[in-house]
Amino acid sequence: MTKQSIHSPIRFCAAALVAATLVLTGCIFVRAAAAQSSAIPPPPMPSPPSTADFQGGVTKGQASPQPIDLSLDDAIQRGLQSNLGIILSSTNTSGARAARLSQLQSLLPSIDATAKEAAQQTDLAAEGLRIPGFPKVIGPFGYTDVRASLTWSLIDLQSLRNYLAARHNFAAAQLSAQDARDMVILTVGNAYLLVLADQTNVSSVQAQVATSKVSLDQAVDNHQAGTAPLLDELRARVDYQSLEQQLIVAQNSLDKDKLALARAIGLPLAQSFNLTDAAPYAPFDQLDANALIQQAKANRKDLAALVEEAAAAKDQRKAATAARFPTVETDADYGDIGTTLAHSHGTVDATASASVPVFKEFELRGLAQQAQANLDTAQAKLSDKNAQVEADVHDALLDIAAAQQQVEVARSSVDLAGEALKEAQDRYANGVSDNLAVSQAQQSVAQADSQYVTSLYRDNVAKLSLARALGDGQDYKKYLGGK
Repeated sequence: MTKQSIHSPIRFCAAALVAATLVLTGCIFVRAAAAQSSAIPPPPMPSPPSTADFQGGVTKGQASPQPIDLSLDDAIQRGLQSNLGIILSSTNTSGARAARLSQLQSLLPSIDATAKEAAQQTDLAAEGLRIPGFPKVIGPFGYTDVRASLTWSLIDLQSLRNYLAARHNFAAAQLSAQDARDMVILTVGNAYLLVLADQTNVSSVQAQVATSKVSLDQAVDNHQAGTAPLLDELRARVDYQSLEQQLIVAQNSLDKDKLALARAIGLPLAQSFNLTDAAPYAPFDQLDANALIQQAKANRKDLAALVEEAAAAKDQRKAATAARFPTVETDADYGDIGTTLAHSHGTVDATASASVPVFKEFELRGLAQQAQANLDTAQAKLSDKNAQVEADVHDALLDIAAAQQQVEVARSSVDLAGEALKEAQDRYANGVSDNLAVSQAQQSVAQADSQYVTSLYRDNVAKLSLARALGDGQDYKKYLGGK
């Protein structure tokens, strides 16, 4: 045997050993890369819709040529189905649910199945293997491999804390979706009451225009008869045209506010509608502010959502600490491999590994500091929300008390202004005075009517705000009707 023939098997074995080492190393790197790419980041905090989102809606249905009747209940029910704010709240809840499921998977075993049918032919010379007496081309040959693999992180405290945080975020999203219903009721109710106020204002200005027209005709007749100067006619005409301008402005405000109401409830903008409810008024009795504040803190869903968000931030802070702890993972696969399924043999491979971060100090500190900043932010928001809930109740009570007083005063002013106008018209008709007193009385009537409409609107909106502040928006009727 020659020296070359002795070294050939040794070279072949060495080359095979190097190739096997490279393959094994590549598999290790691929597994590490796969594990790194499958890591799930901490779930984001749910982002509730903004106040502006509740002014819009998703249009449903087609406009009909006939006007439809719309009660306050109908408008609110349409808003609860089509308002943009409540739709966005629902999608946020779905996203938080998806994040929770993704985090849950990191705690459960992952099982994958593969089926492989391979056919190969290898050119050893192209691979750099030139073995004397050995074929340069191997194959063709093939094999069948059917296999199932399992990966399971047995101990992973970081993933556990991230899952708990995702669960709190999901609960917060659900509570925010419930709170969105109260916001829709407040928004739609406010828009409905505003249209009612506009309609009352238009009717009031129309009545003032009609009254002013009577005074103008009377001044024209008196001037033509020579019993009144031209100044009276000019003064009456200016008053009449001024009221016509006010009517144009009032009608424009009504049309624009009806469009805003239609948008909030998803009604086609081309659809005309008539409001069937009137603006109610019933004075409230004396209310216990402290008892209402306790009720609000117990019922407000936005406050409860912030409690859940703070709990989620606390778990994420703990997850950042748990990133320093060791993790234990097991990997196993079982399958049949052979030239065919009929000529195959079962193979199994199972490993368990423990990993500990050795030098990732800057990354771990950064994660911990970021999580602590998020926790501090969530706790600060929660503290502020507690104060806001209390302030909301006080604000609503103050607005109700002030609006009720304004309604009573405005109602009396309307009666007095009406009597003063009638007296001035009678004096002018009898030639006792000129129409300056009539003009001034008409302005007083217009101002009193406007103040009454505004105060009644503010009173009802304040009651809706109290229902929202107490987290009791679903029972808005008992607040609008008095309590």
